[in-house]
Amino acid sequence: GKTRFDGPIHTQQSMILVPMDTPGVNILRPLAVFGHEHDHAEIIFDNVRVPKENMILGPGRGFEIAQGRLGPGRIHHCMRSIGVAEMALEAMVYRAQNRHAFGSVVSRKDTIRQIVANARIEITKCRQLTYLAAVMADEKGFKAARKYIAMIKYAVPKMALDVVDEAIQVHGAHGVSQDSRLSDLYTSLRTLRVADGPDIVHLNTIAKIEINRTPSPLAIAVSGVNENIKKYGKFEHVKNIAFPSDKSDKKQTARL
Repeated sequence: GKTRFDGPIHTQQSMILVPMDTPGVNILRPLAVFGHEHDHAEIIFDNVRVPKENMILGPGRGFEIAQGRLGPGRIHHCMRSIGVAEMALEAMVYRAQNRHAFGSVVSRKDTIRQIVANARIEITKCRQLTYLAAVMADEKGFKAARKYIAMIKYAVPKMALDVVDEAIQVHGAHGVSQDSRLSDLYTSLRTLRVADGPDIVHLNTIAKIEINRTPSPLAIAVSGVNENIKKYGKFEHVKNIAFPSDKSDKKQTARL
């Protein structure tokens, strides 16, 4: 909760332990996810008081605690999501090997083989990216690894969700029935695309880091410049034209 309204914004939150039987705690209802109730709840805190010793680590360290969990937590989420994708792929292959349609076993259909191959490729790509994020976190720290963690938190649940979706298609109506676990896998993965930061938050993190990078001389050369624009001066009256002025050229060179 918020414990101060001044100072750096990242030091205004604190984490406090509140026992459920504390006076003033009113648990209104469990919150459902896709119609299934779990361990989250809607709670009202009305003049709740607890000992000051219940504050974790100290005042203003709530954001620090949360971020300390989010880094490794996101990697762990992605590791488990890859495992879910593997289960879905195996279930897909099993179904294809044991289901006949239009005169032959389903696993012989080119469309099914394409789905299986693409699933394996995407799982492998995401596994290697997750490994890279974990290595960066171990060797450089979680702050330096934040771009890679954001990349996997976006890419892996989305990939796993796509694999489960294809597995459901291969299973047909059976895939969405209570006799198959695929619908449960789909529900948990779809929720994960919101948990620990929605997709757009991670995409923005990646984009900001990339946009803030200093362009290399090679990037500037590849982008290129139409020298005739400057030579003939036909666009000097146009503001903010996409052409570096002499001043910005010198500034850019200095930065490089």
